[in-house]
Amino acid sequence: MKLKTCVIPPQGDGERADRLIARFFPELPERSVRAAFLRRDVKLDGRRAARDDRARAGQELRIYLPDGEEENRLLDIVYEDSRVLLVNKPAGLSVEPDGRGGVTLTELCARHVRKRDPGAEAPAACHRLDNQTSGLCLFARDAESLEILQEVFRERKLEKYYECLVRGIPKPAAAECRAYLVKDARAGRVRIEDHPVPEGKLILTGYETLEAGPVSRLRVHLMTGRTHQIRAHLAALGHPILGDDVYGDRTWNREKKTRSLRLCAVSLKMETGGALPELDGREFRIRAPF
Repeated sequence: MKLKTCVIPPQGDGERADRLIARFFPELPERSVRAAFLRRDVKLDGRRAARDDRARAGQELRIYLPDGEEENRLLDIVYEDSRVLLVNKPAGLSVEPDGRGGVTLTELCARHVRKRDPGAEAPAACHRLDNQTSGLCLFARDAESLEILQEVFRERKLEKYYECLVRGIPKPAAAECRAYLVKDARAGRVRIEDHPVPEGKLILTGYETLEAGPVSRLRVHLMTGRTHQIRAHLAALGHPILGDDVYGDRTWNREKKTRSLRLCAVSLKMETGGALPELDGREFRIRAPF
């Protein structure tokens, strides 16, 4: 057996054991973690732990795995050149440090470029995806490229599409929806209003139904890029995303036995006006993992 271990930081106090494992050991496939819990090979301070056991700061978390257990390839590179790095982020991995500890996608990108060039500048994220959202995430490998790409995102000189699974069948089957998003930084969430309100930011979200049913598959056009926009806006429209316990339907998620958010950034296309000609007009696509 091989052992992976960590000490729970203050930020992880009260968090579930399975979520801590996903955060601190993102290289472990979900099936391996599930099997370890079934074998009762996950321990907190030496006592066997279940998936939903809550850890306490300072406790030692251990997970025992059979010798030869495969690990995920952590960095799924979609495109790379001397100035940018485009990766397919798995769900459960934060792009940047978020106060709860664990390996970040930014750290993994830095390791990757420094394997070839130990003196290389660490890549910087041009935008963010939520911890539970998977998909395309773009990094700049130098300060000039970062400035160019941040302007592209700021000025919306790009097209970003997502796929998600939602409850019910949206009507109409395709639409462009307008609303106002209010951020509650203290609560770490947002709310949606259908009319202008103080501190409300305009949001535009387009969708089309790819598969209709009790659980529908949507292709979503992120026309403005606000915090939690897709998750909160679809929930406000009556079609929460499967696996979303913050804005969605927890009871429905449990009925569907879904623990992870079914939302993936699947397509990215941009125009840099010739500043990064390798990217201009080129569409990058991946398949959603669900």
